[in-house]
Amino acid sequence: MGRPADTNNYIYRMGTAPNTRAAISQKNKVFSYAVGTREFRQIGAVSEFGQDESRTIDPVRGVGFGDQIAELVPGSTEPMTLTLNKTLLYAVNVFQTVGYKGGVTGLVRSLRHHRWPFDIKQEWVFSEIVSSEDIEGVTAQALPNASTQATGQEFLTPIRALYTFFEGCWFNSYSNSSAADSALVVENSSVTVTDIIDGRSQYGEYIDSGLAPVSSNGAPGKGFSLRFAGGSQTPTAQ
Repeated sequence: MGRPADTNNYIYRMGTAPNTRAAISQKNKVFSYAVGTREFRQIGAVSEFGQDESRTIDPVRGVGFGDQIAELVPGSTEPMTLTLNKTLLYAVNVFQTVGYKGGVTGLVRSLRHHRWPFDIKQEWVFSEIVSSEDIEGVTAQALPNASTQATGQEFLTPIRALYTFFEGCWFNSYSNSSAADSALVVENSSVTVTDIIDGRSQYGEYIDSGLAPVSSNGAPGKGFSLRFAGGSQTPTAQ
């Protein structure tokens, strides 16, 4: 039986990254439950991680009111899709990094062998300058970065990170190929997500998403569209 969770080798050696205010991919860490473990482990050799989602916006119009949009009504959001591509390792494939018994640990070779969903955690680790100067007042979201690294070692720093949890995930596509003119074999996969949370905030109808013209307790909001100014009447030009 192979031990893909035993990542104490040079492939998973942790490096350093530049201190910038722009977000960089070197500080985007992706975690899941590696096969044989019960805690999040960082996925190594990830060549691409991305997310995509969409929803339709339906216009409301009225006969006799000219070529005018009365209101835009958001439709249901399509399930979010993640792109998770990584370099194929002999002892660890992408199925194993999320908990399936594939490769050297079991028979899972196909999407049809997946019987249970998995979770993915993302950590955007902030640079030192951002952690110390730019995030006053938002510490409820930007948490101290105390994650478990790929080696399983706890690495505590004053640097903060933004956490996102992708729950109830299923692979919807998977591919890899070997080419004569390229030595590396890359696994390409797409993941469909059930829900997205931050792991801390109250979740439900009255989440504070910003831009509300009125708060949940009836007090005025802090920012809103001109559509809601003056009792939803058409604003008068000054």
